Amino acid sequence: MKLKLETIDGIVFDKEYDLPVTVEHAVREVQDALPYTILLCRIDGVTYSLNKAVGEDCTIKLLDMRDRWAFAAYQASLSFLYIRAVHALLGKHVRVTIDNTLSKGLYSTIRTGGVDKTVTSLIEEKMRRMVEEDLPIVGRTLPREELLEFLEENHLTERMDMVHNLPDLTGAKVYTLEDEAAIFYTELVCSTGYLRQFEVRRYKNGILLRFPTENEPGQLPEYVEQKKVYEVFAEETRWDRLLGVTFAADINKRILENDYKDLILLSEALHAKKLAEIAEEIHRTHKRIILVAGPSSSGKTTFAKRLCIQLRVTGERPLYLGTDDYFKERSETPLGPDGEKDFESLNAVDVDLFTQQINDLLAGRKVDIPEFDFILGTKVFGKRITSIDSTQPIVIEGIHALNPQLTAQMNDDEKYRIYISPMTQLNIDGYNRISTTDARMLRRMVRDSRTRGHNAASTISAWPKVRAGEDVNIIPYNGEADVFFNSQCIYELAVLKKYARPLLMEITPEEEEYPEAQRMLSFLEFFVELPDDDLIPNNSIMREFIGGSVFV
Repeated sequence: MKLKLETIDGIVFDKEYDLPVTVEHAVREVQDALPYTILLCRIDGVTYSLNKAVGEDCTIKLLDMRDRWAFAAYQASLSFLYIRAVHALLGKHVRVTIDNTLSKGLYSTIRTGGVDKTVTSLIEEKMRRMVEEDLPIVGRTLPREELLEFLEENHLTERMDMVHNLPDLTGAKVYTLEDEAAIFYTELVCSTGYLRQFEVRRYKNGILLRFPTENEPGQLPEYVEQKKVYEVFAEETRWDRLLGVTFAADINKRILENDYKDLILLSEALHAKKLAEIAEEIHRTHKRIILVAGPSSSGKTTFAKRLCIQLRVTGERPLYLGTDDYFKERSETPLGPDGEKDFESLNAVDVDLFTQQINDLLAGRKVDIPEFDFILGTKVFGKRITSIDSTQPIVIEGIHALNPQLTAQMNDDEKYRIYISPMTQLNIDGYNRISTTDARMLRRMVRDSRTRGHNAASTISAWPKVRAGEDVNIIPYNGEADVFFNSQCIYELAVLKKYARPLLMEITPEEEEYPEAQRMLSFLEFFVELPDDDLIPNNSIMREFIGGSVFV
């Protein structure tokens, strides 16, 4: 039997084996020649654990952490190892939850009398011993009835409730590690020996589980504390208590019982309350340069325009500006490393014109604000000639708004900086979290299809470049913010599923984007579709993506 082993970097190995052979056996022969540890494999567009047995000639794609499936597998597998270590040390009765991303890792809470640094160290030591023992992580897909029996046998009552609230779920993948059992929506690595890079760190009321990133799989990232992000998580926890929703099963139950009206209205009311608090702070401090930034599909436009309305309630008369109108002429757009026009870079913005016009406005002079024509690739003048008085604030929205270089020639005392992003997401259960990056991609996918005629494959294809631009141009500056606004809507995955699932289903196995589409479909299975989104207000951030917005 001939196997063709191909890496992400295009390195190819042609090998011959006797039938059958596991992919793991084949990988062991080539691993030393590769830069990073292979975690999963892909055959004909389908992703598998390395214990996949192969019995015929085929091409096998070898996946390290730079692949989205493999990165998700490392996080989930490390979480499973961590959960097993906690239960081995503190007892199976102890409730462990993987909450959110924080400081290049996962923030976890352990419901017990207290976890100090000593216990944290013991957890890490236990995990490292289990890695050295190279214990098998066994996964199998069970049909619905067998799944329920498995969950009952392992006393996973909450997971049973989750499955009962998913009438269309035909089955799921379950994993065992020693006597620990759990459902995971993604593939896990086939043994603990693949999980050698991690750090367990005590933080606030929980534990940080840190690991390498997709961009640098070979090392742990530098630790940077994110106090403001942690505060957002604490606020979201309070919101969830008010809403009575902790995991997907809670909202699924509400939808199935047709009891979701108040959930939508309360979620929107919490956004409105936070917006009002921000507007009052701006009014109280007399700030005039209001900067709103965030990554793609965060809801910046809706937020900025709602903020303008809320500022008017306080007696202010704000002027709204979008930095996209200050793009340089298409012919002057800088090129990225790939030779294509880089619209994500600050160098694509006419900073000189922007600076001159903002300072002129603040000084009370009349300004001809441009509107950028994205079809022709040029600024159009003469449509918006305006001036403001000495008390009016300017609300400036754009991906670079928090970059100090954009507003370097403006008075810092006048600035109020806001970072907006869906910084939390409703998780499937205590072990399976949905990344906010995935939620943003679903938002963008739905909007791209509705407003630009793009299919899901094109959104998925463009996403790595979008993310790379965010890591350079947006994320590094969120520490500049005076306040964070969490634009997550607790019900949004139930809404987005209705629109995104058909788009994802259109992607065929022959397309490069098929594996990523399958990964997203796999976690959407755990959410019940919201049947009626008429209850979502027309000023909601969700309307920016699903349509019907009064602002966009």
